[in-house]
Formats: sequence, C-alpha cells, structure tokens
Amino acid sequence: MQTTIDNLKIMLKTANLHHVAEQIEELLNIPLDQSMSYEKFLERILQCEIKGREEKRFERRLKYAMFPEYKTLDEFDLNEQPSLSRRQFNQLKELSWVEQGYNLILLGPTGVGKTMLSVGLGIHAINSGYKVHFVTMNDLVYILKTQEILRTSRVRYKRIIESDLVIIDDLMFMAMEKHEANLFFQLINKLYGQSSIIITSNKSPDDWGELLGDPAITTAILDRIVHKCEVLNLNGDSYRLKHRQSIFVRN
Repeated sequence: MQTTIDNLKIMLKTANLHHVAEQIEELLNIPLDQSMSYEKFLERILQCEIKGREEKRFERRLKYAMFPEYKTLDEFDLNEQPSLSRRQFNQLKELSWVEQGYNLILLGPTGVGKTMLSVGLGIHAINSGYKVHFVTMNDLVYILKTQEILRTSRVRYKRIIESDLVIIDDLMFMAMEKHEANLFFQLINKLYGQSSIIITSNKSPDDWGELLGDPAITTAILDRIVHKCEVLNLNGDSYRLKHRQSIFVRN
C-alpha cells in the first residue's frame, strides 16, 4: 500500500500537483460511508490543489511586499482615529480605488496610524490578488540611486514598478537633493497610469516644494500624484505614546 502511495506522490508531482501530493494520504482516508462519487473525489482533489496554490501565492506576494510588520485592517481601531469615518474605511476596503488607478495620501503627525493603515490596506490588496510593495522614502532614495550598480536595489526597483500598489512611507522625512528629486520624479512618472500609490507623510503637499528643492520637479510630481487622488488627514494623539509599555510598576 505504501509503495502505491509513494508512486502516486511521484506521479502527482510530475503533473505539478504538489499540494495534492503532500496531502494524498489524508485525502485517501476519507471515510467510505460518505459514499463519495468519483466526481466529488476529483473535485476535492482539485480544490486542495487550488487552495494550496492560492496560499503559496499569497505567502510569496506577502514576502515580496516587504511590510515592516503584519497588521491587518481588522487590527486598525477606528475608535483611536475619529477623523476616519466607518464609511470611508469601508470604501478603502472595497479597493475600487486601486482598480481605478487612484492614489491615496495619508497625512498626519507621527503615531496616528498612517503606516498601520497603509500596511493593512496593502495586505488586504494582496488577499484580493494585487501585487504590492512597501518602501520607506529613505530606502526608496537609496534604491533609486543604486539600482544600476547593485543587484539587490535592481530587484527591489523591478518589484516596485511591477506592483499594482506601491506604498511610500514617510515621504518628505528629510530634504532631498536635486538629483534625488529627479530620480523620484522618474519613478512617479513610470508608475503614473499603471499603479496606485499610497503616500504617508507628516507634511502637507503644500510643503513638499521646499523639501524637494526644485519647484518644477515638485509641480511635475504633484501633477501626477494628485490627478486621481484622495487625501486623508489623520489626527489625534500618538497611539504609541498612548499605549506605551513601561518597565516600571504603576501604583
């Protein structure tokens, strides 16, 4: 019997049914009193393979997205962010804005949930079949400056431009040199019309000019980002400060 199962596993793997091969013994142990027809048994085998492939695809896309942490939308507490309504939150979850090529700008001070919301939307998008990539502005500038000479940067750049949704975290965290601003414009221009972008920033777009340095480049970047865009202003106290942990015992 074991020899037969081993042969089945080999044949299933040869047919690229690897997930079925891994679970074939469990599938063959279906109680006989279920009176399962050949059609139903075949259906279960195919369901097993499809589910396994979908889970593998999700794991691969999640790895490629390079999120700083795994935080889903279910973990985002709207009570902590009253400036975002339940209706807006649900509209974001529908992801029609990604399908229509809209961008999101999440504005607000440090700690109000901009990054957590962007990561949650990114994970939700991956679950819905989209390719997503997360990158901080600091890392993005490094990637743009080195992608022609470093393989690691070239790989990340390729993943960015092939994504359906690109999340750029902490835009304008520090001032950029003119060459860096120009490289950033080239990327935005490449993504324009083919990918949606989420940008988190503690600076209003009105202030981006002084940090990008070049008025012409700033105008060109803003023109492409805000053409189809929703701006959400998140406010309130820092979640991390409010829920900070301490080593000291409070009386």
